[in-house]
Amino acid sequence: MLPRDQDPIVAVATAPGRGAVGIVRVSGAGLKPLAQALCGQWLKPRHATYTPFLDAQGHPIDQGLALFFEAPHSYTGEDVLELQAHGGPVVLQMLVQRCLEAAASSQATPVHGREALLPGLRLAEPGEFTRRAFLNDKLDLAQAEAVADLIDAGTEAAARSAARSLQGEFSQRIDALAQRLLHLRMLVEATLDFPEEEIDFLQKADAQGQLDGIEEALAAVLAQTRQGVLLREGLRVVIAGQPNVGKSSLLNALAGQEVAIVTPIAGTTRDRIEQALQIEGVPLHVVDTAGLRDAQEASDEVERIGIERSWEAIRGADAVLFLSDLSRRARADYAAADRLIEAQLRQHGVDPARVVAVHNKVDAVGALNDSLPEALQVSARTGAGLDALRAALLARAGWQALPEGVAIARTRHLQALQRCAAHLAQAQAQLQCAAPALDLLAEELRVAHQALGEITGQLSADDLLGVIFSSFCIGK
Repeated sequence: MLPRDQDPIVAVATAPGRGAVGIVRVSGAGLKPLAQALCGQWLKPRHATYTPFLDAQGHPIDQGLALFFEAPHSYTGEDVLELQAHGGPVVLQMLVQRCLEAAASSQATPVHGREALLPGLRLAEPGEFTRRAFLNDKLDLAQAEAVADLIDAGTEAAARSAARSLQGEFSQRIDALAQRLLHLRMLVEATLDFPEEEIDFLQKADAQGQLDGIEEALAAVLAQTRQGVLLREGLRVVIAGQPNVGKSSLLNALAGQEVAIVTPIAGTTRDRIEQALQIEGVPLHVVDTAGLRDAQEASDEVERIGIERSWEAIRGADAVLFLSDLSRRARADYAAADRLIEAQLRQHGVDPARVVAVHNKVDAVGALNDSLPEALQVSARTGAGLDALRAALLARAGWQALPEGVAIARTRHLQALQRCAAHLAQAQAQLQCAAPALDLLAEELRVAHQALGEITGQLSADDLLGVIFSSFCIGK
């Protein structure tokens, strides 16, 4: 813990703006004198006290509830004081300033012969209260991240999954894996430490079976983690195609509202339009783009810029809905333009696995086209085929519609698990050799174990902690 992590801190813990209630939170060692100075009385730990909040002259700033949580029985593991006042920004800033003044003042009211001081009280940085909870072993790192994920959840499924992570479900899976891996490491290293013994520790303890079981369990955790990452980060979907194929109409149909302007005029959409949706609780960020065609055919500079932005969005997409017009499919010039776009997708490095071919305006041709049995055929006007399109998007994202039990996760968790799997694969290769190099086997297991420790914060660098907690809101 750095010296700065031991400073007492204060911040407004509720969102900016006016509200019925606002909370000022203080955390640090020895907050009882500060609480007495602000409230004019001792506060019973873990009991709500209705009290005036006093300025330096003893005049009320506001009146509300004060709660004092004595260490270690608090969110941060330190003494915590929460002042629940009326939620006006001016009132809350006055309370924060009063906390700072009372802590710094040498003229504060003596309590039992001592001065009521709190040296070093400062404004909290983003996420610093939760960082204290992590540093004081109230939460592990995955749980701490789940706090921010619960606040930022965009769907009910994401919120429920974040709550499961906060309760420790994801961490328990990681810890169980780590314990099994630690036991296997002990067996391998015991063999290294006592080579003179004739007992084959690894064979007797079924090291091969243990490693197989660990890899199987890791695969299951990896599958669930991919689902958790998808719930947190969602899927970025770009609708692309020639002008006037119904891209904006499809966006409106998926959104269930008029998000984009739709006219019979080709090239109506000149810039990207983004709309947040959800399918089965999975967040989708759907982007409607300007129609794709040769820049030299663009009607003006605005359209050329729109086409450039369309390609920029396509390159960053998780899935591309390549939309075609069934009513114009038989035209040679139209088909040639579609083939040109397909070639451009490859030139721009778009993985074919990310491209979903969708044929629109099935209502205009009267029936499904039998020559396209594998293609998605939809009508943005009538809604026909949209359920199949939604299912295809979820399948392309790797969503398996798992029931309860998915805990929210982050990309860094997935990357750590993938590194662990790669090192376990190397360990497996060593173990299956006729004459395994036990020192290399031990090293692969050690690095795999270290990757798991990074998830829960047992082995995390200070710079990683800085990146994680800087994304939190002030007061949390």
